[in-house]
Amino acid sequence: MTDALAGLTVLELGQIYNGPYCGLLFAQLGADVIKLEPIGGERLRFRSTAGTETHEFVMLNSNKRSVTVDITHPRGREVLLDLVDGVDVVIENFAPGTMDRLGFAPEELCRRNPRLVYASGKGYGSTGPYAGMAAMDITVQAMAGVIASTGFPDGPPVKTGPAFIDFLGGIHLYAAAVTALLQRTVTGRGQLVEVSMHDTVYPTLASALGGLFNDPDNRPPERTGNRHSGLAIAPYNVYPAADGWLAIISLHERHLAGVLSVIGRPELIDDPRFADRHTRRTNVEALDSAISAWTSQQLRWDAVKALDASGVPCAPVLGVAEVAEDPHLVERGMIRTVEHPRLGAVPVPGCSLRLSDSPGPEPAAAPTLGTATDEVLAELCGYSADRIAALRGAGAVA
Repeated sequence: MTDALAGLTVLELGQIYNGPYCGLLFAQLGADVIKLEPIGGERLRFRSTAGTETHEFVMLNSNKRSVTVDITHPRGREVLLDLVDGVDVVIENFAPGTMDRLGFAPEELCRRNPRLVYASGKGYGSTGPYAGMAAMDITVQAMAGVIASTGFPDGPPVKTGPAFIDFLGGIHLYAAAVTALLQRTVTGRGQLVEVSMHDTVYPTLASALGGLFNDPDNRPPERTGNRHSGLAIAPYNVYPAADGWLAIISLHERHLAGVLSVIGRPELIDDPRFADRHTRRTNVEALDSAISAWTSQQLRWDAVKALDASGVPCAPVLGVAEVAEDPHLVERGMIRTVEHPRLGAVPVPGCSLRLSDSPGPEPAAAPTLGTATDEVLAELCGYSADRIAALRGAGAVA
């Protein structure tokens, strides 16, 4: 067995989450990912007040090689161009126009290396009215309808806890780049690939948009709390337990029958208030009240085991500290431990993409700053030790 992407070389210029997560997926499946960092390192690397690599940086940069180049330095510019000549994919998620201002127009890089797949992650893309706006996870959430549709009807709009916009962008960018690589096997040519984080969000509003368009005369509020975004499904909520909370959803009549049986209220299956999804939507407060009366007296896992045994989709609400030690994630290899030279044993994510014939390499610690500079410049660019030393003396690499 070989790693799925063995033999591919990826040059990652991105920072923070979007670009680096795309690069991590390449690395986890066996590509040689070269993380090109400025002389002082990527911003996320040393954002910790402790002066060591942040946990976020360590999570997102396993199995990569760090090369430090000042691409604003004239000789550093030459290094970047030489690196581009030797790679299959370039990943960057800078603000629109940044690469052009630095003198590295994507079209020119693709002309220089016709087999290059240039993968660009943007907040709003390179076209459209929002193209020039600065974009971060929270601002894209605001623009894309995520914040407006998150929270409770009587409260203010709320952003999501996880930075899911950044990671949606990274996943889509990986998919687009791999698709371009597949096409390259037919055409022999690379191409420019662009993913807008804003574009990736619209399909995720399916339930909320369904509430808007399916029944325009009975439009649900934008914010529905823990209930279904379109208020089309009930029960669908987070319910109190004696030791926290649990989530329950009933997609089918058999789910509802299971819920009512477990909570000891089987007679409600014949109650006209809950006869179909339309009447349940109208009487959702009464239905949720009946369920909460039972769940509030149960421990989370006891309630979940009883409901799951009756075929009801449900789960306990786990806190971040619980997720960090989740035995399911540990057994599936999604929480892995690596030895970092400065941080010791640290957990990092395993690969969520499972290929039966290509399990991918074992996770390695995120690289310390610039440790692969000499070897990468020798391997990909053919630089001699003297040339590398001269570049270092000039301040172009470190």
